[in-house]
Amino acid sequence: MTDPFVGVGVYDASTMATTRARKPRRGRRALLATVDYTLAKRALLSEVRSGLTSWTDVCDAHPELIRAARHVGEPSRRDCPFCRIAKLKLVTYVYGDDLRENNGRVWPLDVGLSMAADRPGSWCYVVEVCTRCQWNHLHEALLARAV
Repeated sequence: MTDPFVGVGVYDASTMATTRARKPRRGRRALLATVDYTLAKRALLSEVRSGLTSWTDVCDAHPELIRAARHVGEPSRRDCPFCRIAKLKLVTYVYGDDLRENNGRVWPLDVGLSMAADRPGSWCYVVEVCTRCQWNHLHEALLARAV
C-alpha cells in the first residue's frame, strides 16, 4: 500500500530551488521550518472563478478572526483576491505544549515567530484575512525545529 503523504510535508524555503537567488533567512524565521499554502489558495481561487465553488463559501471568516485581524493583525501589501479593494491582514496563532495559558492565542507576527522559535515542537500559524469581504485562508505554518 502506498503512503498518500509521500512527498508532502515540511520544507525549508531557503533550500528550495527557484528561478531567482534567495537571500539566506535571518532571525527567528531561520529557526523555523515552513509549510506554504500558496498552491492550495491558488486552487481555491481557481474553483471560485470557474464557478465550482461559491464566493460565499470562502468569504466566511469567523467574527473572532475578523476582530483579531482588525485589532492585532499585521497589515500586508497584498490586495484581497476577492474584493480587490482592501489589503489583507496577517493574523498569527501560536500552539505549543509548554505555552499553557498562551496556547492558541493571537500574537503580533514578530512575537508569534519569537515564541515559536524559542520552543522546539511548537507551531506558528499565519492566516490571511480580509476585514472587508471576510476572505480568510491559511497562509503558512511554521514549525520550530529541535536545535
